[in-house]
Amino acid sequence: MPERTESESRKLLRRLRDSLAEQGEGQERLDRITHLIADSMETQVCSIYLFRDDETLELCATEGLKKESVHQTRMRLGEGLVGRVAKSSTAINTGNAPAERGFRYMPETGEEIYSSFLGVPIQRLGEKLGVLVVQSKEARQYSDDEVYALEVVAMVLAEMTELGAFIGEGEALSALHTHPVMFRGATGQEGTAEGHVWLHEPRVVVTNMVGDDPEAERERLRAAVEKLRMSVDDMISLTDAQGTEQREVLEAYRMFAHSRGWIRRMEEDIGRGLSAEAAVEKEQSAARARLETVPDPYLRDRLHDLDDLSNRLLRLLTGQGRDTGADMPADPILVARNIGPAELLDYGRKLKGIVLEEGSVGSHAAVVARALVIPLVIHAERITTEALNGDAILVDGDQGLAHLRPEDSVAAAFRDKIAMQTEAQSRYASLRELPATALCGTTIGLHMNAGLMADLPSLAGSGAEGVGLFRTELQFLIRNHVPKRSELAAIYSNVLDAAKGKRVAFRTLDIGSDKVLPYMKRVEEPNPAMGWRAIRVGLEKPGVLRMQLQALLRAANGRPLTVMFPFIAEYDEFRVARQMALDEMERERRLGHILPASLEIGAMMETPSLAFAPDTFFRETDFISIGGNDLKQFFFAADRENEQVRRRYDMLNTSFLRFISQVVARVGEFGTPLSFCGEDAGRPVEALCLAALGVRTLSMRPASIGPVKHLIRKVRLSELRDLLTAEMAKDSVNVRPAVMDWLARQEI
Repeated sequence: MPERTESESRKLLRRLRDSLAEQGEGQERLDRITHLIADSMETQVCSIYLFRDDETLELCATEGLKKESVHQTRMRLGEGLVGRVAKSSTAINTGNAPAERGFRYMPETGEEIYSSFLGVPIQRLGEKLGVLVVQSKEARQYSDDEVYALEVVAMVLAEMTELGAFIGEGEALSALHTHPVMFRGATGQEGTAEGHVWLHEPRVVVTNMVGDDPEAERERLRAAVEKLRMSVDDMISLTDAQGTEQREVLEAYRMFAHSRGWIRRMEEDIGRGLSAEAAVEKEQSAARARLETVPDPYLRDRLHDLDDLSNRLLRLLTGQGRDTGADMPADPILVARNIGPAELLDYGRKLKGIVLEEGSVGSHAAVVARALVIPLVIHAERITTEALNGDAILVDGDQGLAHLRPEDSVAAAFRDKIAMQTEAQSRYASLRELPATALCGTTIGLHMNAGLMADLPSLAGSGAEGVGLFRTELQFLIRNHVPKRSELAAIYSNVLDAAKGKRVAFRTLDIGSDKVLPYMKRVEEPNPAMGWRAIRVGLEKPGVLRMQLQALLRAANGRPLTVMFPFIAEYDEFRVARQMALDEMERERRLGHILPASLEIGAMMETPSLAFAPDTFFRETDFISIGGNDLKQFFFAADRENEQVRRRYDMLNTSFLRFISQVVARVGEFGTPLSFCGEDAGRPVEALCLAALGVRTLSMRPASIGPVKHLIRKVRLSELRDLLTAEMAKDSVNVRPAVMDWLARQEI
């Protein structure tokens, strides 16, 4: 890199910094910047285009084009060369712009007289803000150093835009983080909440973009990198001490921290005029841009590692840690890219809601959110770049929406919805001690799902008759090591104590898919939901399953115990697992320990295959619990993590209802108790149809028990059964329209 080019680059950055430091409104600053860049790069034109909305770019300042076109010329994302730069997030450098694919002639700007064109994106950590363009009359391509210089200037503009340097009166850029924004994501946990943003990882703001002393900046970078490497080494040492298999993941992390290429690129950026933190952020933005175009999950994970390391390095350089001194609001809505189960449990029930950029319906965060009954929205892309601590936010977990800084009309409508839900729950409270008995005399058992001790107070308050599903994996997910048998026994004993004699169905460890233990080696699988998970892991690692069974037997301490095995796909899996439980029962007897008063051993039917198991299975199992979420996924071959397909398939599809009817008939032959557990069990209309088909026990989140019980007590299930039978005998694809018509005629 020639010394002259390096000096000119640094000189341009200093001039830019000085210009931004001068007083003036936003438009004045933008105009000064375009003049400065055109003068420094010896071009006739410099123009700044900024996004007015997600799809529209607007010419906001120019040197060389017609001034009257400012704030008048607009183009769509992808339109013209400027739109192409914005859409692709890559530079366009051409000596003959009119001949380029997609060139758009804009007579109001007078740009037809300019032949050469260099456009670079203005973006910050993957967030597209606009496009910076220089043009010249002579036909020439700009050099690599000139392209680099303009990219660095665009990065500075992005950071200054974030800091509000261009906010002003008139037609200048309006203030960021002030407008209402709606994020359409997906439902992780149902429910609604209103509150204020609490960022799990407050964003780092780089205020000194330009470095006056390159060697001093390089030394600052080296010192911060050394601290970073030491922290990674400490994490690896801690992992070694615990004897876990997490080392491979952290070794990849350490590899990035020691990457010579990563360090060299940042040092080169410093040599061209950037401060140490600006150089880190430039590399981080490049990694984020690559991340958006990489389909391979392994490479995406590695780019996420690099992104996380960059964040850590920025915090070391700027001193901006998580503890910013800000007070958590009284009604916090947690906003994060993603979060682990232990961190989420640290916040506990003080959170009113959660909004994540990533996550999935079966992720650790979703499991904990369901246990804490906190509304959760996932896949809310880019919310961490838009939200600020303290922003007003509405979370609609039912619809998978988050309204950031909502307009008054949206907030009012949302509050009305919350008020109606609160009023309905107060009405259901009067039903707490009453059975879910329909007008025809049929009684349905309503149970709740749980996963934490914190859930158990809901057992009495909700009117649930017991716990139909206690998720035992949470106690494994929140630790950095395998919990001890004595620890688990104490936890399970406390659960039974809190249940006060009501039945609790403990589901054995359901891990795998996207629920990977911190100390368990991740198995890369093309389709994890159908891979090495749940009982398959337990049977291949019998030591862990036996230890958990021993803990459950000791926790019972003379009380009734109910255990069920997850994801049983064939009889042989259940036979082996059941025998393990019986063997551990015999072992406890030989050791002289107090045995459970009774032992129920059941299976979860989450794959259609189990419905066709041999008769022996139905004779041996003490009960069957249909895991509705997974069963529907496999029945319709629709990934429940995929928003494009999962909502296309309705539980009230006649094919699915025929299948449920077959399961009811099959268990009826052997008198095997049957329950249904999952999201659909907590939806009143769906629950009503399951009950009408003969499912006599439903397990759901505590808040759903009241609405489901209310509806069951208002109808004759025998009439609904006749209706469903008639509809399934027809060519109907879905019974929902007929059921809703029938409900409309009832006196409810």
